Amino acid sequence: MSDIQELIQQGDHLFSKRDNLLSFWDEVFRNFDPSNANFISCNTLGEDYAGDLTTSHPLLVARDLQDSLGAMRPAGKPWFEMEVSDLNDHEGRQWLEWASKTQRRAMYDRAAQFIVAAKDADNNYSLAGQAVVTVETMPDRSSLLYRSWHLRDVAWSDGLDGATECVHQKLKMSAWHMARTFGEDKIHPKVRECLAKGKNPYHEFNLRRVVVPNDMYHGETKFRTRLVDIYIDVDNEHRIEVTGQRISPFVIPRWKRIRGSQYAISPAVLAALPEARLLQAMTYTLLQAGEKAADPPMIATHEAIRSELDLMAGGVTWIREDYDERTGAALRSLDIDRSGMPLGLELQQRSEALLSSAFYLDKFRPPVRTKEMTAFEFSKLWDDYMRNLGQLVEPYEADFNGGLAERTFDVLMFNGGFGPAESIPESLRGESIEFKFKSPTRDAEEKALGQVFVEGAALVREAMALDPSSGTIPNAVEALRGALKGIGWQEAWMRSREDSAAMAANEAQQAATEKMMGMMQQGAATAVDLSKAAAT
Repeated sequence: MSDIQELIQQGDHLFSKRDNLLSFWDEVFRNFDPSNANFISCNTLGEDYAGDLTTSHPLLVARDLQDSLGAMRPAGKPWFEMEVSDLNDHEGRQWLEWASKTQRRAMYDRAAQFIVAAKDADNNYSLAGQAVVTVETMPDRSSLLYRSWHLRDVAWSDGLDGATECVHQKLKMSAWHMARTFGEDKIHPKVRECLAKGKNPYHEFNLRRVVVPNDMYHGETKFRTRLVDIYIDVDNEHRIEVTGQRISPFVIPRWKRIRGSQYAISPAVLAALPEARLLQAMTYTLLQAGEKAADPPMIATHEAIRSELDLMAGGVTWIREDYDERTGAALRSLDIDRSGMPLGLELQQRSEALLSSAFYLDKFRPPVRTKEMTAFEFSKLWDDYMRNLGQLVEPYEADFNGGLAERTFDVLMFNGGFGPAESIPESLRGESIEFKFKSPTRDAEEKALGQVFVEGAALVREAMALDPSSGTIPNAVEALRGALKGIGWQEAWMRSREDSAAMAANEAQQAATEKMMGMMQQGAATAVDLSKAAAT
């Protein structure tokens, strides 16, 4: 068996193991995003995707969760920054701020398609519990390129550390696109035949992209990189391209892992799916009951009716002239019992509220302070809100936003997006750069540093009134630096610790010199006064 056949067989094994999962995902998307419910069969363009639904409330709450997750990456302001732990070098901190801005500009370049890919990935993450995104460069390396892939077409396995190790992706690509992407010299002769005049350049071929550890690839070409990236023409069992990768181009964030599996599930959907099914059935029943109440079915005496029943507004139904209505009305409406309608509407509202809670929408809604609420009571509510929100967004930030940011940094660094390596400050070389993300919880914590500083300074003043030596306890310079960073000051707005210390030493020396000069002038004046006194 060739190495290509071996890789195809490994991928087929991974895809076959999760067939039942595709059925579950299809059911989930049919309830919450029917336009993308094509895990088993393809949707037809122009089809009424939500034609079998009776209420759109499940779709709306699912959309609200996706929007709330996307709000963790606000396009209008920085949502991440680079940092190195225990870094005290001012030049290094300035470079990290500059690199954060440079990376953000590259990500939000329109050609990179970051917003489109991230939005689609949010949808997959919130409903299926995972998403698949690739972070690469355009073929001409003019910009980054982000793409979100259908979960149906990607299968993977984990390593011993629980991280994604092998990724197999199914692709369909036309002969023309294959020639444009890889070059005609790399594609199979049968593909090149489609490019000839009079042939079909849009004929599609089945491809497979495989990213595996170096020691799992048994091809002739050897690489020193940790991973190997292979493109395979499955129809012709032809190796198109093989490259080495230091880090996987695939970013696969997962919400809640299924125990014993490399796949995950959405806790929101796990709680919401039964309620969504119930709400659809309940709404259908209420619609039928409401329709019967507004337009009740009619009872007609068969012998008395001369024409077809006309139940439209202004319609006329003819009855026999000799019919005696003392024996009963020839045409009358059926009495409908409406007593159950209020209970049905109440149950429907309860189900809608449970759906909103299942999708964590109550966790994203900040508390509102009323006039009767004390500051202490509101602070307790706010602390609870921050704690609950943090438990939800922190895993998302670490796995989703963190994976995208780290992979983007690696791609930019490898392709010279941050300039030559010599321009990086010495204090950062060899250090592990981490990403810190802006979120409501983190913003509140950092902004609270300013208030903590003010409250602490007030305490120090009160203590110094009792004991002046209390003023030696706080490190006012470092405390102020932390508070200024917390309220949003950039490193470039502050002097380095060395410059600040030098200026403080210079001011102290200048003050000492001025004091000495003052003492000398006072001594000279005293000597003059004494000499005058002696002369008299």
